[in-house]
Amino acid sequence: MKRKYNVYGIGNALVDIEFEVSDDFLSKHKVKKGVMTLVDEETQFRLIEDINHAEAVRKPGGSAANTVYAVSQFGGKAFYSCKVADDKFGDDYLEEMKEAGIDTNFDRQQQPEGITGKCLVMITGDADRTLNTYLGITSSLSKNEVDEHAISVSDYLYLEGYLVASDTGLDAMKQAKNIAENHEVNTALTLSDPSVVEAFKDRFEEVIGASVDLLFCNEDEAKEYTGKTDLLEAREALKKEARRFVITQGSNGAMIYDGDTFIDIEPYDVKAVDTNGAGDMFAGAFLYGITNGMGFAAAGKLASLACSRIVSQFGPRLKWHEAQEVLRQLS
Repeated sequence: MKRKYNVYGIGNALVDIEFEVSDDFLSKHKVKKGVMTLVDEETQFRLIEDINHAEAVRKPGGSAANTVYAVSQFGGKAFYSCKVADDKFGDDYLEEMKEAGIDTNFDRQQQPEGITGKCLVMITGDADRTLNTYLGITSSLSKNEVDEHAISVSDYLYLEGYLVASDTGLDAMKQAKNIAENHEVNTALTLSDPSVVEAFKDRFEEVIGASVDLLFCNEDEAKEYTGKTDLLEAREALKKEARRFVITQGSNGAMIYDGDTFIDIEPYDVKAVDTNGAGDMFAGAFLYGITNGMGFAAAGKLASLACSRIVSQFGPRLKWHEAQEVLRQLS
């Protein structure tokens, strides 16, 4: 049966404010490198003030948003549930979604008063990304933002792991998964960040339940979630958590479990300058592929090539013509 949407995503809508910083800057401000840390607005402003000599790149972001944006860029159809405020950042955020052809829950409801969330993205010379996030109004994302009809007409529900950090976000994830199961819609989940897995493993277990249809994670997240120090042991343990899964490995490519066998995905040799959004892009390209006639190996190759383009530039999203160039290169 042909469904209206390839992917229904739900996650924290955030405006990315991206700077290049040094390792010394992170040490000076006692910022934990390479992970996402939730901060208050005052802390975020203080950090920005100390690096305001540099030019910032401000773009709509958020993990699941980046993923559904990629689905749309490659030619798929996506829906995104989120929470933004009735402010300029929120207006700009929704306008970009609209321009990308992505339907949202705000097509049928008003933006509430508040402050749209922001993510301070700090990129160091080794291309690593460090995130300090002020959630703003998205901290109260809840079941109210879940759209049952949109899920019911989707091939995949895509859950952003960062949502486990809030009680209402966790409830929204569980409700969305329950709706998907009732309508025979596949559920995909990303573990999002090793620090989030470490802090909220029990909540991830609540969402995963008996299993999810497709799990996305990187090596560190796989080891953290399974409690294994060896990657081969971790991937065996993940078979009990997900029917199929993808483990991204940075410059070493990725490994995919298709439910029967493991598929190694070769990396593309590029010079990385910014790894922010690489996992989001991999998930978006992969989900586009498997919902548009590709097998897991071909979808993995598409995702690997798209990631190579993302990490070789600043920002978590490709331009529209760049996404189409990736498709043309593979065809």
